[in-house]
Amino acid sequence: MTTITSRRFNQDASGAKRAAAAGPVFITDRGRPAHVLMTIDEYRRLTAGRKSMVDLLAMEGPVSDDFDELLADIREEPRRQTPRPVDLD
Repeated sequence: MTTITSRRFNQDASGAKRAAAAGPVFITDRGRPAHVLMTIDEYRRLTAGRKSMVDLLAMEGPVSDDFDELLADIREEPRRQTPRPVDLD
């Protein structure tokens, strides 16, 4: 695993790409990880077999009982709640 700053990445993108061949490269912004650079082969390996939310919603039939219940809850009208008084003392 390699970590580089955004500034260094901007100055040496080819070096970052070479480092990504050995593993993910974390690019930081103000000292915090902000991006990850990896090879396309690694990305495809990580995402193989995963379906997007769009794919799941387009499927015919039930995806799962929990998911169907979640959709039913979303379709219901929002419950109106009476605001409770706030005691500021």
